[in-house]
Amino acid sequence: MAPTDETAQVTKDTAPLGTTPPAEPPAEAGAETGSAARMPRWLPRAMVLALALIACFQLGSWAFHQLTGLLINILIAFFLALAVEPAVSWMAARGLRRGFATFLVFLSVVIAGAGFITLMGSMLAGQIVDMVEDFPDYLDKVISWINQTFHTDLSRVEVQDSLVHSDWLQKYVQNSASGVLDVSAQVLGGLFQLLTILLFSFYFAADGPRLRRALCSVLPPARQAEVLRAWEIAVDKTGGYLYSRGLMALISGIAHYVLLQVLSVPYAPVLGVWVGLVSQFIPTIGTYLAGALPMLIAFTVDPWYALWVLVFVVVYQQFENYVLQPKLTAKSVDIHPAVAFGSVIAGTALLGAVGALIAIPAVATLQAFLGAYVKRYDVTDDPRVHGHRRRVGAPLLAGVRRGLRGPNHPEAPPASAEEQPKPDPGE
Repeated sequence: MAPTDETAQVTKDTAPLGTTPPAEPPAEAGAETGSAARMPRWLPRAMVLALALIACFQLGSWAFHQLTGLLINILIAFFLALAVEPAVSWMAARGLRRGFATFLVFLSVVIAGAGFITLMGSMLAGQIVDMVEDFPDYLDKVISWINQTFHTDLSRVEVQDSLVHSDWLQKYVQNSASGVLDVSAQVLGGLFQLLTILLFSFYFAADGPRLRRALCSVLPPARQAEVLRAWEIAVDKTGGYLYSRGLMALISGIAHYVLLQVLSVPYAPVLGVWVGLVSQFIPTIGTYLAGALPMLIAFTVDPWYALWVLVFVVVYQQFENYVLQPKLTAKSVDIHPAVAFGSVIAGTALLGAVGALIAIPAVATLQAFLGAYVKRYDVTDDPRVHGHRRRVGAPLLAGVRRGLRGPNHPEAPPASAEEQPKPDPGE
């Protein structure tokens, strides 16, 4: 029987017994590569999300750098509002509207600041006028001293002509004239910044209850109590710091005014106000800046008066540090001097002069807030707590001496309880 085409095809495709079937022809390369290199569906969305996050970060960083000045002004305004909060609350508790009480407090601050600047300006203007009027006499004295010392023949007219027609003076005048616009722009910028701070601080103080209510409305009840407690601590510490410093500034100003008045130094009231404010509200170096100006003015009257002012400044500073300040700031801002100094340095490094001013009340607030949640324990009665160190070599030396002398030596001290031989448990 002849095989048909189907049986021939089956015989052809079927491998003999004991042999491997023939390999199938390889598939096309394009189909296999396309299935393996197909992009996952999540990858485009992940790339878009990453690019969006990078763009948002760059935009936020740019906005933060652009708004740094405004944020610093708001921070200053917030601390200023905390400082005036006790006075505003005291007036509001006695029947005044909170906005009107805040206006009265800020009006008093502005009047005091304007009066101080006016007095300082009048003093500086008077000193400049006196220096200009007395400049020919000073110049004659200097020229006569040079002629006598170096055997020269200078005259005041020649010196004045050389100064007036000198190139460096003309360049200095030209640079000063061109810098007037820069100074004017800085003054206007400073005034605008001051108005911004006053405006924000006024709203923070006048709308304090509404601000606290809006902040607490987005928090659960437990967090609301924590925020209100932190706010109360910040108000107490900042206000206490401001009022204690103001009281010490008043005492310091009166004491230095009496001294300058006794020495007949001109502008004694203004100098007293200067010493009181600068020495108390400029941390660390305020005392030296405050004492430099009265010493300079006293030196123009009599050099010995400048020495008396220096001695009084040093003595009063010690009295203030060890007697006056501990009594006035014990309840308001009770922080260690080293911590205060470090906080001022850190605040200056972060925010400049603004950081130096708000560093101490901020650290005092943080210390008081953490003190309510940090658990404290009784300290053990150990001599090392008081700085007494144990003598490590004393027991060793005593043992060596006993070993050399023998146990039966009459001068051998009795062994301590730790050094007594322990009884054998088997005996």
